[in-house]
Amino acid sequence: MATGAAALPATPALPLRRRLAERGVTPRLTLLLPAVIFALGLFVYPFIYGLGLSFTGTEGRAGGLANYREFFSDPYLRNTIWLTLRLAVPADLIIVAAALPLALGMRNMARGRQTITIILLFPITIGTVLLSKGLLNFLGPSGWVNRLLVTTGLVDQPVQLVHNYWGVLFAIIISDFPFVFLLLLSYASGIDPAYERAAAVFGAGPWQRFVRVTLPLLAPGLATTASLTFVLAFGVFPSALLVGQPNGETRTMGVAAYSEAFQQFNYPMASTVAMLMAAVELLVIVMILGLRARFIPTRATGRKG
Repeated sequence: MATGAAALPATPALPLRRRLAERGVTPRLTLLLPAVIFALGLFVYPFIYGLGLSFTGTEGRAGGLANYREFFSDPYLRNTIWLTLRLAVPADLIIVAAALPLALGMRNMARGRQTITIILLFPITIGTVLLSKGLLNFLGPSGWVNRLLVTTGLVDQPVQLVHNYWGVLFAIIISDFPFVFLLLLSYASGIDPAYERAAAVFGAGPWQRFVRVTLPLLAPGLATTASLTFVLAFGVFPSALLVGQPNGETRTMGVAAYSEAFQQFNYPMASTVAMLMAAVELLVIVMILGLRARFIPTRATGRKG
């Protein structure tokens, strides 16, 4: 009589295809292959190449971190970070603050929404160069704005609104506003009005409904939009040349990278400036998303974070 338990039969191994399917690896993933190749060829490889180039030296210059040390030791280059932030941060705040109430007001609009949207999208169709040319004519010393100010007696002489900080700021706001408006309109349109109606039933006023209901629901999209807006504004280049002062207060990091690459022919330093631009943009994006997670409660839990 056998005292030991009978050995259990070995469990057959699952086919490889089934094991991969349980981990989400299915033949449908091959549909992503063109997008992956596109991203690798257009974004990843240039970034890696530029990063490596920033650590190389040129004739008479050392490699390694020498380009980064030179950037931060040269006030003319180092100050481009502050000059670019000085444009990008106010532009980001102004554009989002202007587009948010407009998007919230138009999300449930039944008539006239398409017409207003087409009008607001018009700056996209004219391009940065034509927009800058129009600003030179509109805001220049003999432009309509200065004529109006002088005619009405508000000023004694034309106000300098182009070829300085203000000209570039106006150009950024006008050119980037349509993108921000479209993003916020799409996010706001996805919010179910039933949440706000329910809050109104329980006695919440308009401001309470916005702070306690609408803003938390809109927070993820608002943070994403603010991040993308900052990246667009931080990378300003044509406007800084055409309606700014590229050798002075609007010498942005984009202008500095262009100058190093195509005027000084110092491609390693140009790559260094580009890598630092990417680092600053990433840092600000992390800060925006972190602030959103800290101060805006989530819809699922009602807690902050």
